[in-house]
Amino acid sequence: MARSKKIGKKDLLQTPINQIELEKVSTVADLLDNYKGMSFQARNLGTCLQVWENALTDPERPTIVLGIAGSLMAGGLRRVIRDMVRFNLVDVIVTTGAQPYQDLYAARGYNFWRSSPHADDLLLREFFLDRLYDTLVDEEKFRETDEYLAELVAKLEPRGHTTREIMKFFGEHFDDPDSWVVAAAKHDVPIFVPALNDSSIGIGMVGEYVKAKKAKRAYPWIDPIKDAYELSQIKFKSKKTGVVYLAGGIPKNYIQQTEVISELMGYDPGGHHYAVQLTTDAPHWGGLSGCTFEEAQSWGKIAKDAKKSQAYVDVTLGLPLLVGALIQKRASFAKRKRLQFVYKQDELAEIKQVAAKRS
Repeated sequence: MARSKKIGKKDLLQTPINQIELEKVSTVADLLDNYKGMSFQARNLGTCLQVWENALTDPERPTIVLGIAGSLMAGGLRRVIRDMVRFNLVDVIVTTGAQPYQDLYAARGYNFWRSSPHADDLLLREFFLDRLYDTLVDEEKFRETDEYLAELVAKLEPRGHTTREIMKFFGEHFDDPDSWVVAAAKHDVPIFVPALNDSSIGIGMVGEYVKAKKAKRAYPWIDPIKDAYELSQIKFKSKKTGVVYLAGGIPKNYIQQTEVISELMGYDPGGHHYAVQLTTDAPHWGGLSGCTFEEAQSWGKIAKDAKKSQAYVDVTLGLPLLVGALIQKRASFAKRKRLQFVYKQDELAEIKQVAAKRS
C-alpha cells in the first residue's frame, strides 16, 4: 500500500513512554490512567478503560453488551459483576451457563473453597469435591442446586421460553444482595444464555424433563431461535452499541452474530462502535476467543471507526482494576440513564431510557 506522505524519523518519535511514579498514584483510576502511557498489556488495559469510559459518556447513549465466559464466580468476581450492573456500566449480558448457575449456587448459601492446582484429584473424587484449577466446589451442593433450579423452571408456563425469561424468573425468585442475577432482574438488565443446556442448569433441566415425561406432564423448554432474535433486535434497534468481552467463547460469537442477523433482516447497523476485551487467548491459534477486533472488522461486526482495545490479561486481574477505576470515575457518567427493553411476545416494542438508581 502506497504511503500518502513521506514519514520522517521525527514523525515516529512523537510520544515518550510514561515512567509511572507510584508516589503520585492514590486510586485505581489514577493507576489505569497511568497505564495508558506505558507499554505492553498495561497500555492495552489503560486503553480499555478509556474506550469503556467513552462509551459511557457518549451522548448518543450506546447500548453496552457484556459477554462473560470462563469460571469467574469461582474466581472471586461475583460482586464485581454485580457492581457492573449496579453502577450502570452494562445494559445487556450474554453469558455461558456456568456464570448464572454459580451465582445462584452461591445465592443458596454455598461457597467456593481455596485449594491447590496440585491437589490429589483422586482423593477429591472420593469426597465429591470438584476442582477448578486452585478452587473447590462441593459436587453434592451442585447436584442439589441442579435439582432446585430445574424445579423452579417447572413452575413456568409449559411453553418455549427465551433464556432471558428464565434468568429474569430466577433473579426475581432469589433475595441475595451479592447476586448479579438478582441485580440484573431488579434493574431490568436482560441476561441471555445461548448454551444454557451446556451447563449445570441444563443438566438439572434434563433430569426434570425426564421426570415430567414419565409422569406424562408438560415441562417448559428453551426456544433458542427466539433468543437469538430478541438479542438481534436489541442490536438493530439501538442507535449505537458497545461490547465488553470477558474471555471469549460462545458469548462473544453470539453477540458478534447479531450484526450478521441484522443485515439478513434488512438492517445495517454498521458494527459495534465500542469494543473492549480481556482474554488470555492469542489470535494466532485461529479461534474466536483470541480473534482481534481488526479481524472482526473484516466481517463487519466491528464498526470501521470503532474505538477498541484488547488486553491479553487474566480476567481476574484485569476486571477488578477496570471496574474499580470506572466506579471511581462515575461522576463523568452520573447522568447516564438506564435502558428498559419492552417486549410484546417476541417483539422488542421499545427501548426506554429511565432514571438510573443504584441499589
